Amino acid sequence: MAASTAGGRHLSLAWPLLVGYGVLVVYASLFPFDGWRSQGVAPWAFLSAPWPRYWTRFDVIANLLGYAPLGALLTVALARAGRSRLAPVLGVAGPALLSLSLEAVQTYLPQRVPSQADALLNATGALLGTIVALVLLRRRLLGSWAHFWAGWQQPGGHWAWAVLLLWPLAVLYPTPVPFGTGQFWPRLQAALWRAADGSPLQAWLPQSAALAAPSPLIEAVLVALSLWLPVLLGYASLRRVGQRCAFALLFGIVAWGSGALSAVLSFGPLHAWAWLTPPTQLGLAMAGAMSLLALPLGPRAAAVLAVLDGGLTLGLLNRMPDPAYLGEWLQTWEQGRFSRFHGLSQWLGWIWPWAALAAAAQLALRRPEGAPYNRCP
Repeated sequence: MAASTAGGRHLSLAWPLLVGYGVLVVYASLFPFDGWRSQGVAPWAFLSAPWPRYWTRFDVIANLLGYAPLGALLTVALARAGRSRLAPVLGVAGPALLSLSLEAVQTYLPQRVPSQADALLNATGALLGTIVALVLLRRRLLGSWAHFWAGWQQPGGHWAWAVLLLWPLAVLYPTPVPFGTGQFWPRLQAALWRAADGSPLQAWLPQSAALAAPSPLIEAVLVALSLWLPVLLGYASLRRVGQRCAFALLFGIVAWGSGALSAVLSFGPLHAWAWLTPPTQLGLAMAGAMSLLALPLGPRAAAVLAVLDGGLTLGLLNRMPDPAYLGEWLQTWEQGRFSRFHGLSQWLGWIWPWAALAAAAQLALRRPEGAPYNRCP
């Protein structure tokens, strides 16, 4: 998990992943970031407070597993930096101190309740992550990012891979059609009208026209196009057809898992496959066929096609209304147990296709380097 730098040294990919995941943890711990005030309690008082009476299984699992990636990433990053002796100690101590700090800050948020039980579970999760990382490192199961870059990745493809790694998180938030990220116009238009209500600016805003619900065929096409965009982006950043086949198979597994996980988070485990409606099944089949046909394309052609696909998908998605069930689905996220994540996941879902378009455009405009594209596995 290392990327080559100009000076011949290697910077572990674990560092940027650690920073990104750390930001996510801070966001989830301090959301909704309003109502800050002193409640006359010392920020460390939670350490001697009575243990919480009521625990839910979700809270225990979330606190335990939420900090495991922090421990694992910090351990790997320090080990790659030559701090092997300190890595296991700091891999546990660093996340534990972060957890204690965030629990103390929660004292000033009336909507959050600091707890020593949460801090203990967080530290235990970091310990589990550190142990897993040490086992993987000692068995040499964590390969070098530089080796991956040399053997698999097209020059300039690192941004594409960074965007692709975020795709499973971007599609978790409820969307008008499965995997259809990037629909922002209906909500933006409604927000503009509310903000300009009663002001002279209202006359300058575009008129809100009634949007027709898509037919089952159009819905299937949108599912296929939404899935084809990350597939094409992956094709544009890989060197060989055999690698593309492996990526397509892995992506298919991740897509099915992400669809099921989104339904489970919203409706419960009994409805894990509720998203597999007939139009969605047709869209999945179309996406598979389109991905198969795109295998022989050159990297630049795949990148250009990704740009066209992303633009068409965004145009279609932002001309369709929200389905009737979406309001109830969103309410589950915004007011339920996932309320602390809904803002971040919603923004990620809005921004992801634009980031994918930017990454695809960069690959399409990049000047060819090195050997020509090898079509052999």
